[in-house]
Amino acid sequence: MYTLHSYGMFQQKPHTARRRGGASAHCVFKTRVVYYPHMIDLHTHSTASDGSLTPSQLITEARAIGLSAIALTDHDTIDGLDEARSEATRLGIRFISGIEFAIHWEPGEFHLLGLGLHMPDAAFSASIARLAHTREKRNKEIVRRINEELNLYIVYEDVVQQSGGHSVGRPHFAKILIQHKIVKNMKQAFDRYLGKGRPFYAPKENPAFQDAARLIKAAGGIAVLAHPMSLYVAWGRLPALLASLKEQGLDGIEAWHPTAKLGHCKRLEALGHKLGLFITAGSDFHGEFRRERKLGRTAGGKKIEDAVLEAIPPLSGAWNGTHCV
Repeated sequence: MYTLHSYGMFQQKPHTARRRGGASAHCVFKTRVVYYPHMIDLHTHSTASDGSLTPSQLITEARAIGLSAIALTDHDTIDGLDEARSEATRLGIRFISGIEFAIHWEPGEFHLLGLGLHMPDAAFSASIARLAHTREKRNKEIVRRINEELNLYIVYEDVVQQSGGHSVGRPHFAKILIQHKIVKNMKQAFDRYLGKGRPFYAPKENPAFQDAARLIKAAGGIAVLAHPMSLYVAWGRLPALLASLKEQGLDGIEAWHPTAKLGHCKRLEALGHKLGLFITAGSDFHGEFRRERKLGRTAGGKKIEDAVLEAIPPLSGAWNGTHCV
């Protein structure tokens, strides 16, 4: 018997045929190919936004745990893509260039992944610059609230230092609160102060869905609704909402996300197929800032298999032997 494992090697096992009476006739070999799927991840973050690993460290970690493909989808920025792509090329990992936009929505916001970006133009870069400006404005408001509420004196540069000079996000404010012994850990910082509806939460100006989807498509990517359960929309209303978004440019949904229940993920996947949307899966990995989220794994600790990627032609078709661009 030949058994094929994920690295393309074969194991050979003899099968001995016997005649009646138990006499050994001859040794024959039967061939059976067993496919062990590779593990991938289509939603991760680096220090370019609010992750704890640099883009190259993220790729190195992905290689160490056996991922064959990974997408980097930092918030409102593509600053980490070149570094990650270079490391992925060096290590022979399939790389998908991505981004995650926060989208203006009447109840608040939702997140949109852009996957498979390969030709960002001047309009894309200008939009990213505007988002960076609105994010900085929001961050300075958080600094003001912290100082006023807690009688501290921190300056914005303190928070930028926490980010390593990259895009500042709420995890970096959480680290400041931990350093000042206001909270003990990240979870406490978000639960008490930084989560939505908490004292230091401040919204930022976000693009409209149509505008973000148009930017993603102009850059050669596909627009994917991230963690749909965070919409907090009743199941009875969700099909109509997704159908409407599809008409406006939505290509897929991230049916599998670690914050969702397995049953909900299966239901989302079925709904996505019914509507003709691509199905993606991700860990939403942030490193030490979200330790419960493991690279290459999604809801229920389930491994994200490469079949997810191969079922998305715009992404799998961009494979050139080394990486997706």
